[in-house]
Amino acid sequence: MDKADKQAVIEEYRTHEKDTGSTESQVAVLTTRITELTQHLREHKHDESTRRGLLKLVGRRRRLLRYLNSQDVSRYRALIAKLGLRR
Repeated sequence: MDKADKQAVIEEYRTHEKDTGSTESQVAVLTTRITELTQHLREHKHDESTRRGLLKLVGRRRRLLRYLNSQDVSRYRALIAKLGLRR
């Protein structure tokens, strides 16, 4: 993911005009990276360092989603519906 792709994802999921680090935008960026790494691992099945990085990203996304669920359930539900996550 290059800088332009990341900025586009942040602009799509931001909560206000100057938002760059809200929970929604962080989860969206992590989801994009997780998708890219999953695609990479389908081609390179023995890349264990990438697999470890992927698992760390999944854990970070899970913690952020748990936090968002505890703070505001409606924002949580809207985000997972928009991202298409199975929860």
